[in-house]
Amino acid sequence: MTDLPARRLLLVHAHPDDESINNGATMARYAAEGALVTLVTCTLGEEGEVIGEGLAHLAADRDDRLGPHRVGELAAAMAELGVTDHRFLGGPGRFRDSGMMGLPQNDRENAFWRADLDEAAGYLVEVIRETRPQVLVAYDPNGGYGHPDHIQAHRVATRAAALAADSAFRPALGAPHTIDKIYWNRVPRSVAEEGLARLRASDAGFPGVAVVDDLPGVVPDARITAAVDGASQRERKAAAMRAHATQIAVDGPFFALSNDLGQPLFATEYYELAHGTSGAAPGERESDLFSGIAGDSGANA
Repeated sequence: MTDLPARRLLLVHAHPDDESINNGATMARYAAEGALVTLVTCTLGEEGEVIGEGLAHLAADRDDRLGPHRVGELAAAMAELGVTDHRFLGGPGRFRDSGMMGLPQNDRENAFWRADLDEAAGYLVEVIRETRPQVLVAYDPNGGYGHPDHIQAHRVATRAAALAADSAFRPALGAPHTIDKIYWNRVPRSVAEEGLARLRASDAGFPGVAVVDDLPGVVPDARITAAVDGASQRERKAAAMRAHATQIAVDGPFFALSNDLGQPLFATEYYELAHGTSGAAPGERESDLFSGIAGDSGANA
């Protein structure tokens, strides 16, 4: 424990690529500043749709080899972000991508959506007690947009944070640890609207443009409690997103998923504090997820 960096950030995501889209600039910034950035991905993303014909054979309805391929994409993305500690919950392939809500894939025996909550959380407790993060970034209770794996990732992250602090829960997993602050991934509505307006006025070559309701985690501006400026990490975030080539097409400051609907690539990333105490002045947003944590030497700019 004494060898751990002073700042430690844990992020929990459902599938490879979610981390780069939501938190790529944040992860790159804190990794560059010397923090321990740990990513836990809950599935291999086996049910994802594949962009382009060259790798379409990997899809679940064909060769069903997309999951192992996305392991390599995630490793390449993490190299772009400078993140060296990235893991799959319970090990690669422990839990399978559940597909979109209401599909038969939800009911597979090993689907993440069906996972026993305490069993799945136990794997994350082990990571928490090992890395001892002060800050956890996860999804809101709806998973940002209602995907079953995102909802389950929220449940697992929340449950694991509670269990990790409980000395009576599986002491063999390590000494108890309490996480100071838990954030949910968010996008302020005004920022989403401005970004989409820029996209509509650009010459980006996407067949269509998303609308605000297509973007996960959009909330009224007043709910945003933290904004992490990742402008200096914009290119690293874009490179990480390009590494997820089966899932994301990047065009300058914009990108599209398999639906071919363009959306903004945000260099500033936004959060809502769900647990803990803000380090910002009343009415202000934090610019540092670690601000206000006892013993932290970083300042909230």
